[in-house]
Amino acid sequence: MPNSLDPDFLLLGTHSIPRGKSDQVHIEVARLPSRTPIKITVQVNRAEKPGPVVLFLAGVHGDEINGVETIRRMIKAHEMTPECGTIISIPLLNVYGFINYSRSMPDGKDINRSFPGSSTGSLASRVAYQLMQQIIPLIDYGLDFHTGGANRANYPQIRCAFRDPNSVELAKAIEPPYIINSPYRDKSLRKASYIKGKTMLVFEGGEALRFSEHAIEEGRNCALRMLKFLGMRSEAPEPKDKTIVLKGSSWVRAKNSGLFVTKLPLGAEAKKNQRVGNIKGPYGDFDLSLKAPSAGFVIGLNNNPVVNMGDAVMHIGLLNNDIDSASTPE
Repeated sequence: MPNSLDPDFLLLGTHSIPRGKSDQVHIEVARLPSRTPIKITVQVNRAEKPGPVVLFLAGVHGDEINGVETIRRMIKAHEMTPECGTIISIPLLNVYGFINYSRSMPDGKDINRSFPGSSTGSLASRVAYQLMQQIIPLIDYGLDFHTGGANRANYPQIRCAFRDPNSVELAKAIEPPYIINSPYRDKSLRKASYIKGKTMLVFEGGEALRFSEHAIEEGRNCALRMLKFLGMRSEAPEPKDKTIVLKGSSWVRAKNSGLFVTKLPLGAEAKKNQRVGNIKGPYGDFDLSLKAPSAGFVIGLNNNPVVNMGDAVMHIGLLNNDIDSASTPE
């Protein structure tokens, strides 16, 4: 694990925050056409004792609200006050998407495909740039909260690149229900952070625009166990189940357009060639079986029963990566 960057005075914008103090910093990233400023709110909590600097981030996609609620609850419960080191919390990065129930920015771009960003680029690129310039250089570790998108729900999971031993060590210490090998994606926050020598993990859980109490609580528990592992708090909830490590993932896709009926719920185990669902004709004219491509667990599920041919309907985490795998965007 890298050495801590925790300084005597943490400089964020025009704010200088000493050890043992807390502050809320507002970073202006743009203005609406009405000239209303759009600001990212950053909560900084520092202990007297030096230690790691950790970032908890949510709302990179504005419609992914489970992470927003996870961080809100932790702030409200004073769980963002460390025994050593510094915690930087950003409950909501994509303010535009949040107020418009949208994943993307007004320019139609995805912030998480815009890193490391540019001070003169698109709006999404400018927000990414501000994060990379003002926040990422300050941290040692980060946990980025996401949910499934487009009517898809994700079972609580941590995604990391198995080629990075620091990420794997931290992921195992967090003890989530699942750890999934997820290679770095170009222009993502995870990859941009990795290039800067930071250990950034992604927590996935729940569905966009819907609260999932299970995902929110698992996200909170994972964050608390992360802080305990880093020596920043003395207690954290014990995991209910043993972590399952998945070497890859693959989508089951609709063979035809029609109505999708799943046979397995989120989190269920799937055996190779097991029937996991059906595509049914709305007029009763056909009923096609869908089978698991390999042994694994249901880590993602399409909750919209109306599907088109080729739509991804079930995401299976693979115990043995013996087929071409493809994870969902984060």
